[in-house]
Amino acid sequence: MIILDHNIPEDQVEQLRRWRVHFRQIGFEVGRPEWDDQQEILRYLHTAKQVTFFTRDLGFFRRWLCHSNYCLVVLSVPVLKTALYIRGLLRHPAFKTRAKRQGKVLRVSADKIAFWQAGQERLIRLRW
Repeated sequence: MIILDHNIPEDQVEQLRRWRVHFRQIGFEVGRPEWDDQQEILRYLHTAKQVTFFTRDLGFFRRWLCHSNYCLVVLSVPVLKTALYIRGLLRHPAFKTRAKRQGKVLRVSADKIAFWQAGQERLIRLRW
């Protein structure tokens, strides 16, 4: 399941819908609109199964947040290209399946994807 944070702009959410990317969004289909606290979101992710969570909140890019139940994706890209990078990541050969994404915390930028993986000490970087 793909979950979008409430901080993903509405025009980008609509673009993903036009591309037929299936997702749920915090505050609309999942959780409550007041879920601004990172701990509330993490509590939900720990109980869900095989979730990929997309956010623009850089506070989620922490190695200690790696967990086998979910994948955290922090988008550090231009706001108007958010949907493009979400779709790009979901099509990237290294991340195109849930199994390949689980247990990772990723930071997506315009030129690279950096990520922490459960059980590994070092940051891994890939070019687009």
